[in-house]
Amino acid sequence: MSTAQKHRRSAPEVLHFSVLTVSDSRTVKNDVSGKRIRDLAIAAGHEVLEHEVVVDDRLEIRTRLHAMLVEEKVDVVVLNGGTGFSPRDVTTEVVEPLLDTIVDGFGELFRMLSWQQVGAAAMLSRPIAGVIGSRAIFVLPGSPQAVELAMQQLILPEAAHLLSQVQKSK
Repeated sequence: MSTAQKHRRSAPEVLHFSVLTVSDSRTVKNDVSGKRIRDLAIAAGHEVLEHEVVVDDRLEIRTRLHAMLVEEKVDVVVLNGGTGFSPRDVTTEVVEPLLDTIVDGFGELFRMLSWQQVGAAAMLSRPIAGVIGSRAIFVLPGSPQAVELAMQQLILPEAAHLLSQVQKSK
């Protein structure tokens, strides 16, 4: 058995997710990507504590993320939207300085997998992941295809593993 397999076996089976969609045009009712993140997490046996939508505004994003992290039960926060290059796309800039540790490979792997679906346009995406305290934070593009890819191929298979490593010394 590989070390990664051993770590996965000692990881928590049920994670508690919060979902935050960053968009000027979405509401909780029409937020397809946020709902998809929620549905995939639940289908994988996890619990979703909250799903909210916030406008593309630095203070709003930071305030809402901090409020989600106050909830002790939260293990994983998945943000989607605001990772492109328009002037309103600030999610990456807001979240990155808050991270205690960055999971560098997340963005690299996401773009590699995305390239298989959308070609060179994958380089126009700025997803990031990291850890704040003992919580995993993932920032995804807002398209349903992007959240599906990230959740199915990266987050759901490895979030518990990441958290087991982060929480080892605690």
